[in-house]
Amino acid sequence: MTTTDPAGSAPHARRETALELAVQDAEGVRVAASVGARRVELCVALGATGGLTPSTGLVEAAVAAARAAAGPGETPVEVHVLVRHRPGGFVLSADDLDVQVRDVRAAVAAGAHGVVVGALTPDGVVDAAAVRALVDAADGREVTFHRAVDVVADPLAALDVLAGAGVGRVLTSGGAPRSIDGVERLRAMATHAREVLGGRVQVMAGGGVRPQDVGALVAAGVDAVHLSAKRVVADDAGPGGGGDAGYEVTDREVAAAARSALDAAR
Repeated sequence: MTTTDPAGSAPHARRETALELAVQDAEGVRVAASVGARRVELCVALGATGGLTPSTGLVEAAVAAARAAAGPGETPVEVHVLVRHRPGGFVLSADDLDVQVRDVRAAVAAGAHGVVVGALTPDGVVDAAAVRALVDAADGREVTFHRAVDVVADPLAALDVLAGAGVGRVLTSGGAPRSIDGVERLRAMATHAREVLGGRVQVMAGGGVRPQDVGALVAAGVDAVHLSAKRVVADDAGPGGGGDAGYEVTDREVAAAARSALDAAR
């Protein structure tokens, strides 16, 4: 299959769209590897909060799982660590930024291929100074800006700022609750990233993605598709012992269906 480079230097060629899974444990990494995902976004508390920073121990375990799952001569699935130490909005105080810089450094030291960050000003635009501090802390690892970009009024201007700050990828639903409903903005962002920014920033569609949405997202020209493919496992030993507690795992069947949909759309 002929593919383009990120800058789209061969417009006649077919673009390869990557698959990324949001996972919360080492088994999720193994599922991602088994279906041919290129990356995982590693986080915790995904369903309850939208995702928070995993522990250093979990990052180390995920990196080890990725390496162990790779066959001879294969490149391990990349582990990208979400750095978001609290729920709530994306305006960072000085203390918040200090914590996140430390968390970025810890993720890098634990073997992460990249980190996922986000920071806005009180006016609702990208906090370029905070983002640059986080990029610097990543020490050359890949940096993705998360769905904080969906809050800004001008996503194309945000892409310009992020490219200038050294961010290589943006995760976005196109400003909609679900990516399939933000296709037109996704298309505009992907076009801007390629034609204006020369491919310095990739656009990754994510937010409520289902396998049946993948074809339309690929057609919008995004560089990657991101989904959680999660399901809840009941845990009778949880608080109260009544069976209401549970935890989220990566659903192999949903992940495989997304992979199949991506292959069919290429």
